[in-house]
Amino acid sequence: MEAVPATTELLEAAVAALGGTKRENQVRMAQAVTEAMQRERHLAVQAGTGTGKSLAYLVPAIRHAQATDTTVVVSTATIALQRQLVGRDLPRLADALEPLLERRPTFAIMKGRSNYLCQNKIGVEEPDDALLDEDSLTWVGRHVARLHEWANDTETGDRDDLEPGVPDLAWRAVSVSARECVGASRCPHGDTCFAEAARKQAQDADVIVTNHALLAIDALSDAQILPEHDVVIVDEAHELDGRITAVATNEIGATTLSLSANRAQKLGAEERAKELKEVAQEWEQELLAVEAGRITALAQTLQSQLEAVRNALWRLKDAIAKSPEGEQTNAPERFAERLALNNHLLDQHDSVVRILEVFEEPDPAKHEDVVWVLHDERRGTHIKVAPLSVAGLLHTRLFGENTCVLTSATLAIGGNFQAMAAAWGLPRGSFEAIDVGSPFDPATKGILYTPTHLPEPGRDGLDESWLDHIATLILAAGGRTLGLFSSKRAAVQAAEAMRKRLPFEIYCQGDDSTSTLIQAFAKNHNACLFGTLTLWQGVDVPGPSCSLVIIDRIPFPRPDDPLLQARKIAADADGRNGFMEVAATHAALLMAQGAGRLLRSVEDRGVVAILDKRIVEKRYGSFLLSSLPQFWRTSDAATVEAALKRLVASS
Repeated sequence: MEAVPATTELLEAAVAALGGTKRENQVRMAQAVTEAMQRERHLAVQAGTGTGKSLAYLVPAIRHAQATDTTVVVSTATIALQRQLVGRDLPRLADALEPLLERRPTFAIMKGRSNYLCQNKIGVEEPDDALLDEDSLTWVGRHVARLHEWANDTETGDRDDLEPGVPDLAWRAVSVSARECVGASRCPHGDTCFAEAARKQAQDADVIVTNHALLAIDALSDAQILPEHDVVIVDEAHELDGRITAVATNEIGATTLSLSANRAQKLGAEERAKELKEVAQEWEQELLAVEAGRITALAQTLQSQLEAVRNALWRLKDAIAKSPEGEQTNAPERFAERLALNNHLLDQHDSVVRILEVFEEPDPAKHEDVVWVLHDERRGTHIKVAPLSVAGLLHTRLFGENTCVLTSATLAIGGNFQAMAAAWGLPRGSFEAIDVGSPFDPATKGILYTPTHLPEPGRDGLDESWLDHIATLILAAGGRTLGLFSSKRAAVQAAEAMRKRLPFEIYCQGDDSTSTLIQAFAKNHNACLFGTLTLWQGVDVPGPSCSLVIIDRIPFPRPDDPLLQARKIAADADGRNGFMEVAATHAALLMAQGAGRLLRSVEDRGVVAILDKRIVEKRYGSFLLSSLPQFWRTSDAATVEAALKRLVASS
C-alpha cells in the first residue's frame, strides 16, 4: 500500500480538480471506508445529502483496486445513480487522479443480460408474430416493431439507451434472461453479442458499477457473473433488501405460459404446446376463484392443476430439446432459439416446483417461502413466490465472501443501524457503523410541522378539513410544494381539489412521465407536484421550487401486502414485535426518504408537514421521529404559515 498516496491526499486532489471545497463529513467517510477495506471489516455509513458520498467511496475504491491489483464492485439501486457514476463522477475522477497514480484509473458498467437486446431472439421473432397473443398485440405490438427497427441502429443494445422506453412485455420479446441465454459459444451471434461486449469491457477494470439485481444474481449463483472482486460498495443500501428479494422472487401465470407455448409451436412442438395452453387455461380458471393475497393452503383441484402445469412444462421442454438433424449447422438461429426456450421452460418448471414445495410442508405458513395470488387486468392472474427473508442469503453469499461497505442517507432507522443490519443478515458486532452527518443543518434550515388539530387519517380518502389545511399551507408557500401521498387515490383527490382552490399549476403523477413532471416542477417555481411512492425517493429539486413537503399519512405497509404481512406474522410468532420490526421500520424508512426531499442544497430552507397526528400521539411515533432529519419541530399552524410566507418574501 506504500506506493499509493494516502486517501486524504487523493481526495484533496480530486476535490480541487473538480472545483469543490473540503467537507469534513466527506473526509471522515473516506477515511472510514479506507479503514474498512484495510481491516476487511464490514461498514455501514449514513451520509446525509450534500456529503459528497460518491467521491468519499470512489476515491478509496480506486486506491484499493490499484494498491491490491483487484476490482472493487459498486452497486446502486437506481439507473440515475449508475449514470451519474459512469457518465460524470468516474471520468472526472480518473482525470483528477491519473497524475498521482502509476496508471489511469479504469471503470466500467455491468448490467444483467436481460438489459440488452438479444440479436438471436430478434433474428427468429417477427414483430407481429405468435410470440405475442392476440390481446397483447394491441398493447405492445407497435413497441416490438419499434424495437426491431432500433436493433439495426443501436451500437450498445442497452435498454437504457432506448428513448423513449417500452413496456416490459415488449422488451421481453427481444431479450433473454441469464437462464435463457444459450451462451456465446453456441449462439450464432456470439461474436457480436451486446451483453458479451459489455462484459468484456468490464474485465480488469478498477471499479465496476452494477445494480443490486446483478449483485444478487452474482451472490446467489454458483456461476461467476461479475469479475473477481473482494470488496463491494453498496450505495442506496436502504433498498438492498427489497432488490435482493425481487431477484429471489419467482412468478408463473397463464399469460407467460401461453407465450412460451407460442414460441414452441414455431419450433415444431405443436402437440405439447397445445397441451400446455390447455392446462394453463384450466389452471387460470380455477385460480380466478381464489381471492388475491397470500395462500397458506392449496385446494386439491388447484394443486392437481398446478401439477399438470408442471408436467406439461417438462414434456414441452423435452419435445423442444429434440432438434432435427443438421439444424445446428443449417439453421443456427433456430437451434439457438430452441436452446433458449428450453432454458426458459426449465425456469418456469422450477418456479412451479418451488410453489408446490411450500404446500408439502405440514404448516405452509412456517415455510421459508411465501406464496400469493395476484389478479391483474393487463397481465392476467398469476402466482408469485418469494423468500420470507433474504437475511440468511445475504449473510452467507454476500457478506461471507466480500468486505462490504453499505451507505445511504437513510440507514439509522429509529436512531440506530440495527433495523437495517437485521434485514441484511449482519449480527451485532460483525460490522462497524458511522453517521457522518450532513453539511446541511436541519435544525436551523427546516421545520417539521405535525398538526394535531386534524382528525386521524381514515379509509375513505382525505377529509375535507385536511384538504382545507393543505390549501392553506400551499397558499402560504406560494405553491412550491411536493405532496407525498400514501396512495394514488389520495394524490389524485388532492390534486383535483387543489386545482379548484389554488391559482398554481398542479402536476400529478400519472399525467405524464415522472421525469417530465419533475423537470416541470423544478422549472416552474410556483408549481406543486403530487404523487406516490416513486416521488418519495426520486425527487432531487434544490432551490425554492421545493419549499414545502407534505406527507399525508404514515406510510405503513398495506394490509394486503402478502410478503410484508407474512414477515410481520413470522416475527410475532418468534416472540419479536412484528409491527415495529416490519411495519414501523418500513414506514420510517419511507418517511426518512420523503423528508429528505426538502433540503437538497446548503441554501435550501422550508417545511416538512406530516399531517398524520399519530406520529406525535402514538407510542411508536418517537421511533418514526428519530428516523427523520432533526428539524425544528412545532404543531402550531400560525408559526408555520408565517415561516412559509417569510420564505416567499425573501426569495
